[in-house]
Amino acid sequence: MTDRVLILDFGSQFTQLIARRVRESGVYCEIMPFNTDAKRQQEFGAKAIILSGGPASLTEQTTPRAPNWVFEAGKPLLGICYGEQAMAAQLGGGVEAGHNREFGRAEIEVKEASPFFDGVWEKGKRYPIWMNHGDKVTAIPPGFKAIGTSEGSPFAAIADEKRKFYGVQFHPEVVHTPDGAKLLRNFVRNIGGCSGDWSMAAFRQESIRKVRAQVGKGRVICGLSGGVDSSVVAVLLHEAIGDQLTCVFVDHGLMRLGEGEEVVKLFRGHYNIPLVHKDASDLFLKQLEGVTDPETKRKTIGRLFIEVFEEEAKKIGDADFLAQGTLYPDVIESVSFTGGPSVTIKSHHNVGGLPERMKMKLVEPLRELFKDEVRALGRELGLPESLVGRHPFPGPGLAIRMPGAVEKGKLDLLRKADAIYLDEIRKAGLYDKIWQAFAVLLPVKTVGVMGDARSYDHVLALRAVTSTDGMTADSYPFEHAFLSRCATRIINECRGINRVTYDVTSKPPGTIEWE
Repeated sequence: MTDRVLILDFGSQFTQLIARRVRESGVYCEIMPFNTDAKRQQEFGAKAIILSGGPASLTEQTTPRAPNWVFEAGKPLLGICYGEQAMAAQLGGGVEAGHNREFGRAEIEVKEASPFFDGVWEKGKRYPIWMNHGDKVTAIPPGFKAIGTSEGSPFAAIADEKRKFYGVQFHPEVVHTPDGAKLLRNFVRNIGGCSGDWSMAAFRQESIRKVRAQVGKGRVICGLSGGVDSSVVAVLLHEAIGDQLTCVFVDHGLMRLGEGEEVVKLFRGHYNIPLVHKDASDLFLKQLEGVTDPETKRKTIGRLFIEVFEEEAKKIGDADFLAQGTLYPDVIESVSFTGGPSVTIKSHHNVGGLPERMKMKLVEPLRELFKDEVRALGRELGLPESLVGRHPFPGPGLAIRMPGAVEKGKLDLLRKADAIYLDEIRKAGLYDKIWQAFAVLLPVKTVGVMGDARSYDHVLALRAVTSTDGMTADSYPFEHAFLSRCATRIINECRGINRVTYDVTSKPPGTIEWE
């Protein structure tokens, strides 16, 4: 079994980032709520443990505490922000409500050399970090020493080298701490003794073994949407169990231009995977007629998808398992940790399980992976880059790219405009620099003059965001010439649009919902 790290979560908005940085160093890890059954935590068999940040205050008696076993297990331990405060308070130090709160960019001065800093930071120098705390450690426990300080935190980094216990008040997991990933690597690889042998190639082989063991000679149905997650699941399962797998592609008519045809061509033609293609676009459009509330749209689409999927599954015959592309963030966000921001989950995720009437067991081979890891697995499996590198696209599709009622004519208009926008992005060589880009057909019309006549047509909004980790995002800084070129093409080629605007909204930290 590969070496592994356990991350105990206290509700931080950044906990997933800790896991991603650990995995980027080649070490497998999992997140568990701090109050998970202690036996389960111990049976995970971690070589090292990390305590995350969190929104609570150690100055209150009822707030979360670290389980005692982590201090008694003899394993390397790292506390981050709230995790450091919990460590200090529970081992005999002190924490007070901070009068000099630190939020945002700060600097740390390295006071002592330490294995935690080896090869990254030098004694006597100052380095940029990211702070996000109100309380602060005012006294460190016996055996600890301060190895780093900041203007507002006399114990910005502490260490008990003998026990291999470390605490940092800053967040090494975020990109705003430039050397943070290297510090976490130091902890898990050098201090924690993890080998760093976790890779997609190893995950692929292990997943195939697990699927074969779980499924045996049973039959599996996979709901194929054409997105990255379900596509990777389908190819992985086909490699594992061959024709025991049947994919069902429910085409709800809300996909981007040509994507439905691409799904059929790739999986039925190239991979020769048994595929049922159900065109249910008329049904979805009828049920969405007059529906304007976006959440009602989502729920309607989700309900219809399950109904159509069940109907097609019955035609296939008895199946023992249902495969779906549940990812690790879905699993994490569907568990109530501390009531903090990490409990938010999209309403169209289905990690809560299956309707009892379906009488099938779940196969979820990706539930341990983050999105970027799924893409890496797709490349390992040989999926085309045009699919693996595709921007995230929501399950409800264009229905929520169209505020207001969903109509076929408006869908066709949006589909064409969206395709032009993406085409221009690709021609400019920008597609892989952008996390997500899409067009939105706004529920307003404006008066314009086109040629020698007045027009009264739709307004189209363009959006593109960049993101390093998917937790925060900034609008992409297109040059004016690019936007002008897009607008000209869209207005000329899409009859019914006479205005194009660019949305510069950014996504703040802590907002987990992604479209």
